[in-house]
Amino acid sequence: MIKIRQMTIDDVQLGLRLTRQAGWNQTESDILRFLKLEPEGCFVAEHGGGAVGTTATCVFGSLAWIAMVLVDVDVRGKGIGTELLRYSLNYLDKRKVKTVRLDATSAGQPIYEKLGFTPEYQLARFEGIAPSGKRGALITKAAPAIYASIIEFDERMSGTNRGKMLSSLFEEFPDDIHVVRKEDKIEGFIMSRPGANAIQIGPCIATEDAGSVLLHDALAHCTAESVFIDIPVDNAKAVILAESNGLRIQRYFMRMYRGERIRDNIKAIWSSSGPEKG
Repeated sequence: MIKIRQMTIDDVQLGLRLTRQAGWNQTESDILRFLKLEPEGCFVAEHGGGAVGTTATCVFGSLAWIAMVLVDVDVRGKGIGTELLRYSLNYLDKRKVKTVRLDATSAGQPIYEKLGFTPEYQLARFEGIAPSGKRGALITKAAPAIYASIIEFDERMSGTNRGKMLSSLFEEFPDDIHVVRKEDKIEGFIMSRPGANAIQIGPCIATEDAGSVLLHDALAHCTAESVFIDIPVDNAKAVILAESNGLRIQRYFMRMYRGERIRDNIKAIWSSSGPEKG
Protein backbone atom coordinates (compact mmCIF):
# COMPACT_ATOMS: atom_id res chain seq x y z
CA MET A 1 0.00 0.00 0.00
CA ILE A 2 1.22 3.50 -0.89
CA LYS A 3 0.62 6.31 1.58
CA ILE A 4 1.26 9.97 0.72
CA ARG A 5 1.83 12.52 3.47
CA GLN A 6 3.15 16.05 3.83
CA MET A 7 6.91 16.44 3.97
CA THR A 8 8.46 17.80 7.17
CA ILE A 9 11.87 19.02 8.17
CA ASP A 10 12.60 15.50 9.37
CA ASP A 11 12.39 14.29 5.75
CA VAL A 12 15.21 16.49 4.46
CA GLN A 13 17.75 13.68 4.79
CA LEU A 14 15.42 11.36 2.86
CA GLY A 15 15.27 13.91 0.05
CA LEU A 16 19.03 14.30 0.12
CA ARG A 17 19.57 10.52 0.02
CA LEU A 18 17.25 10.08 -2.97
CA THR A 19 18.88 13.02 -4.72
CA ARG A 20 22.34 11.50 -4.27
CA GLN A 21 21.03 8.10 -5.36
CA ALA A 22 19.76 9.63 -8.61
CA GLY A 23 22.97 11.62 -9.14
CA TRP A 24 21.12 14.93 -9.18
CA ASN A 25 22.74 18.27 -8.34
CA GLN A 26 20.47 19.55 -5.55
CA THR A 27 21.88 20.18 -2.08
CA GLU A 28 20.34 20.19 1.38
CA SER A 29 19.81 23.94 0.99
CA ASP A 30 17.71 23.33 -2.12
CA ILE A 31 15.46 20.87 -0.28
CA LEU A 32 15.06 23.27 2.64
CA ARG A 33 14.13 25.98 0.14
CA PHE A 34 11.29 23.82 -1.24
CA LEU A 35 9.88 23.49 2.27
CA LYS A 36 10.26 27.21 2.90
CA LEU A 37 8.52 28.26 -0.32
CA GLU A 38 5.66 25.74 -0.23
CA PRO A 39 5.50 24.05 3.20
CA GLU A 40 2.10 22.47 2.54
CA GLY A 41 2.95 21.40 -1.01
CA CYS A 42 5.91 19.05 -0.50
CA PHE A 43 5.10 15.36 -0.13
CA VAL A 44 6.58 12.01 0.87
CA ALA A 45 5.49 8.53 -0.22
CA GLU A 46 5.59 5.65 2.23
CA HIS A 47 5.58 2.01 1.15
CA GLY A 48 6.42 -1.19 2.97
CA GLY A 49 6.79 0.61 6.26
CA GLY A 50 9.29 3.22 5.14
CA ALA A 51 9.59 6.55 3.33
CA VAL A 52 10.60 5.87 -0.27
CA GLY A 53 9.70 8.89 -2.44
CA THR A 54 9.38 12.67 -2.62
CA THR A 55 7.93 15.44 -4.69
CA ALA A 56 7.67 19.21 -4.29
CA THR A 57 5.39 21.89 -5.68
CA CYS A 58 5.70 25.66 -5.75
CA VAL A 59 2.78 27.99 -6.49
CA PHE A 60 3.30 31.32 -8.26
CA GLY A 61 -0.20 32.77 -8.33
CA SER A 62 -2.17 30.95 -11.04
CA LEU A 63 0.85 28.86 -12.08
CA ALA A 64 2.71 26.12 -10.24
CA TRP A 65 5.80 23.98 -10.70
CA ILE A 66 6.29 20.33 -9.79
CA ALA A 67 9.81 19.09 -9.08
CA MET A 68 11.92 16.57 -7.20
CA VAL A 69 9.86 13.52 -8.16
CA LEU A 70 12.17 10.86 -6.74
CA VAL A 71 11.57 7.22 -5.82
CA ASP A 72 14.01 4.86 -4.15
CA VAL A 73 15.60 2.58 -6.74
CA ASP A 74 14.59 -0.54 -4.79
CA VAL A 75 10.84 0.15 -5.18
CA ARG A 76 10.60 1.70 -8.61
CA GLY A 77 8.00 0.32 -11.00
CA LYS A 78 5.31 0.04 -8.32
CA GLY A 79 3.42 3.20 -9.25
CA ILE A 80 4.84 5.28 -6.38
CA GLY A 81 5.98 8.17 -8.56
CA THR A 82 2.59 8.28 -10.30
CA GLU A 83 0.77 8.40 -6.96
CA LEU A 84 3.01 11.23 -5.78
CA LEU A 85 2.20 13.14 -8.96
CA ARG A 86 -1.54 12.57 -8.66
CA TYR A 87 -1.49 13.70 -5.05
CA SER A 88 0.49 16.82 -6.02
CA LEU A 89 -1.89 17.64 -8.88
CA ASN A 90 -4.87 17.25 -6.55
CA TYR A 91 -3.22 19.69 -4.13
CA LEU A 92 -2.65 22.16 -6.96
CA ASP A 93 -6.21 21.75 -8.24
CA LYS A 94 -7.46 22.70 -4.79
CA ARG A 95 -5.21 25.77 -4.99
CA LYS A 96 -7.03 26.55 -8.26
CA VAL A 97 -3.89 27.03 -10.34
CA LYS A 98 -4.53 27.32 -14.07
CA THR A 99 -1.18 25.98 -15.25
CA VAL A 100 1.23 23.36 -13.95
CA ARG A 101 4.72 23.15 -15.43
CA LEU A 102 7.72 20.89 -14.96
CA ASP A 103 10.99 19.88 -16.60
CA ALA A 104 10.86 16.17 -17.38
CA THR A 105 13.70 13.71 -17.78
CA SER A 106 13.41 11.28 -20.67
CA ALA A 107 12.33 8.57 -18.22
CA GLY A 108 9.65 10.74 -16.63
CA GLN A 109 8.14 12.26 -19.78
CA PRO A 110 5.85 9.30 -20.69
CA ILE A 111 4.43 9.27 -17.15
CA TYR A 112 3.71 13.00 -17.27
CA GLU A 113 2.04 12.67 -20.67
CA LYS A 114 -0.36 10.05 -19.27
CA LEU A 115 -1.32 12.57 -16.57
CA GLY A 116 -2.23 15.25 -19.11
CA PHE A 117 1.05 17.12 -19.59
CA THR A 118 1.99 18.43 -23.04
CA PRO A 119 5.58 19.00 -24.27
CA GLU A 120 6.55 22.66 -24.80
CA TYR A 121 10.24 22.83 -25.64
CA GLN A 122 13.52 21.08 -24.91
CA LEU A 123 16.37 22.21 -22.71
CA ALA A 124 19.92 20.86 -22.81
CA ARG A 125 22.09 20.59 -19.73
CA PHE A 126 25.59 21.68 -20.65
CA GLU A 127 28.40 20.61 -18.36
CA GLY A 128 32.15 21.08 -18.21
CA ILE A 129 34.98 23.03 -16.67
CA ALA A 130 34.53 26.78 -16.94
CA PRO A 131 37.38 28.30 -18.99
CA SER A 132 39.34 31.34 -17.93
CA GLY A 133 38.18 34.67 -19.28
CA LYS A 134 37.73 38.36 -18.56
CA ARG A 135 34.91 39.61 -16.37
CA GLY A 136 32.37 41.81 -18.13
CA ALA A 137 32.99 45.53 -17.70
CA LEU A 138 29.31 46.40 -18.09
CA ILE A 139 28.19 44.00 -15.37
CA THR A 140 27.53 45.06 -11.81
CA LYS A 141 26.60 43.23 -8.64
CA ALA A 142 22.90 43.73 -7.91
CA ALA A 143 22.08 45.84 -4.87
CA PRO A 144 18.92 45.14 -2.82
CA ALA A 145 17.46 48.41 -4.08
CA ILE A 146 17.00 46.92 -7.59
CA TYR A 147 15.72 43.46 -6.59
CA ALA A 148 12.14 44.51 -7.33
CA SER A 149 13.17 45.69 -10.80
CA ILE A 150 14.87 42.35 -11.48
CA ILE A 151 11.72 40.48 -10.45
CA GLU A 152 9.57 42.69 -12.68
CA PHE A 153 11.95 42.12 -15.63
CA ASP A 154 11.90 38.37 -15.00
CA GLU A 155 8.09 38.36 -15.04
CA ARG A 156 7.94 40.21 -18.35
CA MET A 157 10.29 37.68 -19.94
CA SER A 158 9.09 34.46 -18.30
CA GLY A 159 5.36 35.19 -18.12
CA THR A 160 5.35 34.30 -14.41
CA ASN A 161 5.84 36.30 -11.24
CA ARG A 162 8.56 34.18 -9.63
CA GLY A 163 9.20 36.79 -6.98
CA LYS A 164 9.06 34.51 -3.97
CA MET A 165 11.58 32.09 -5.48
CA LEU A 166 13.93 34.81 -6.69
CA SER A 167 13.68 36.68 -3.39
CA SER A 168 14.72 33.51 -1.57
CA LEU A 169 17.72 33.08 -3.87
CA PHE A 170 18.64 36.76 -3.48
CA GLU A 171 18.59 36.34 0.30
CA GLU A 172 20.74 33.20 0.19
CA PHE A 173 23.26 34.32 -2.45
CA PRO A 174 23.45 38.13 -2.38
CA ASP A 175 26.99 38.17 -3.77
CA ASP A 176 26.08 36.07 -6.81
CA ILE A 177 23.46 38.28 -8.50
CA HIS A 178 24.80 40.27 -11.44
CA VAL A 179 22.99 42.57 -13.83
CA VAL A 180 23.40 44.55 -17.01
CA ARG A 181 21.60 47.90 -17.04
CA LYS A 182 21.15 50.45 -19.79
CA GLU A 183 19.99 53.91 -18.80
CA ASP A 184 18.99 52.46 -15.42
CA LYS A 185 16.77 49.81 -17.03
CA ILE A 186 17.42 46.13 -16.44
CA GLU A 187 18.67 44.40 -19.61
CA GLY A 188 19.38 41.08 -17.92
CA PHE A 189 20.48 39.29 -14.78
CA ILE A 190 22.27 36.09 -13.86
CA MET A 191 22.79 34.04 -10.72
CA SER A 192 24.74 30.96 -9.71
CA ARG A 193 24.69 28.66 -6.71
CA PRO A 194 26.64 25.66 -5.42
CA GLY A 195 25.46 22.16 -6.30
CA ALA A 196 26.36 18.65 -5.23
CA ASN A 197 28.12 17.93 -8.53
CA ALA A 198 28.74 21.34 -10.09
CA ILE A 199 27.99 25.04 -9.81
CA GLN A 200 24.52 25.67 -11.27
CA ILE A 201 24.65 28.79 -13.45
CA GLY A 202 21.16 30.23 -13.72
CA PRO A 203 18.71 31.70 -13.96
CA CYS A 204 20.00 34.01 -16.67
CA ILE A 205 17.17 36.05 -18.16
CA ALA A 206 18.32 38.71 -20.58
CA THR A 207 18.02 40.53 -23.87
CA GLU A 208 20.03 39.22 -26.81
CA ASP A 209 22.99 41.54 -26.20
CA ALA A 210 23.06 41.24 -22.41
CA GLY A 211 22.67 37.44 -22.28
CA SER A 212 25.97 36.75 -24.02
CA VAL A 213 27.84 39.17 -21.78
CA LEU A 214 26.29 37.75 -18.61
CA LEU A 215 27.01 34.11 -19.47
CA HIS A 216 30.62 34.88 -20.42
CA ASP A 217 31.04 36.75 -17.14
CA ALA A 218 29.54 33.91 -15.07
CA LEU A 219 31.89 31.38 -16.68
CA ALA A 220 34.87 33.65 -15.99
CA HIS A 221 33.73 33.91 -12.37
CA CYS A 222 33.73 30.07 -12.16
CA THR A 223 37.10 29.51 -13.88
CA ALA A 224 38.38 25.93 -13.44
CA GLU A 225 35.18 24.87 -11.63
CA SER A 226 32.67 22.26 -12.81
CA VAL A 227 29.52 23.98 -14.05
CA PHE A 228 26.01 23.07 -15.25
CA ILE A 229 23.98 25.39 -17.50
CA ASP A 230 20.44 24.43 -18.61
CA ILE A 231 19.68 26.15 -21.93
CA PRO A 232 16.60 25.99 -24.18
CA VAL A 233 17.82 24.38 -27.41
CA ASP A 234 15.87 27.00 -29.39
CA ASN A 235 18.09 29.74 -27.97
CA ALA A 236 20.73 29.13 -30.63
CA LYS A 237 23.08 31.91 -29.47
CA ALA A 238 23.19 30.57 -25.92
CA VAL A 239 23.84 27.05 -27.23
CA ILE A 240 26.68 28.28 -29.45
CA LEU A 241 28.18 30.22 -26.54
CA ALA A 242 28.17 27.13 -24.30
CA GLU A 243 29.73 24.96 -27.00
CA SER A 244 32.37 27.55 -27.86
CA ASN A 245 33.45 27.53 -24.20
CA GLY A 246 34.06 23.79 -24.26
CA LEU A 247 30.85 22.70 -22.54
CA ARG A 248 29.08 19.56 -23.72
CA ILE A 249 25.53 18.26 -23.41
CA GLN A 250 25.03 15.89 -20.49
CA ARG A 251 21.28 15.31 -20.85
CA TYR A 252 18.06 16.84 -22.06
CA PHE A 253 14.92 17.96 -20.25
CA MET A 254 11.49 18.51 -21.76
CA ARG A 255 9.58 21.48 -20.41
CA MET A 256 5.93 20.43 -20.15
CA TYR A 257 2.64 22.01 -19.09
CA ARG A 258 -0.83 21.00 -17.98
CA GLY A 259 -3.71 23.47 -18.32
CA GLU A 260 -3.25 26.89 -19.90
CA ARG A 261 0.00 27.42 -21.76
CA ILE A 262 2.35 30.19 -20.63
CA ARG A 263 4.02 32.04 -23.48
CA ASP A 264 7.46 32.78 -22.13
CA ASN A 265 10.21 34.35 -24.23
CA ILE A 266 12.49 31.41 -24.98
CA LYS A 267 15.22 33.55 -26.51
CA ALA A 268 15.40 35.58 -23.31
CA ILE A 269 16.11 32.41 -21.30
CA TRP A 270 19.89 32.08 -21.53
CA SER A 271 19.86 29.65 -18.63
CA SER A 272 17.02 28.30 -16.53
CA SER A 273 17.18 28.18 -12.75
CA GLY A 274 17.30 24.38 -13.03
CA PRO A 275 14.58 21.73 -13.28
CA GLU A 276 13.15 22.80 -9.94
CA LYS A 277 11.32 25.98 -10.98
CA GLY A 278 12.39 26.82 -14.51
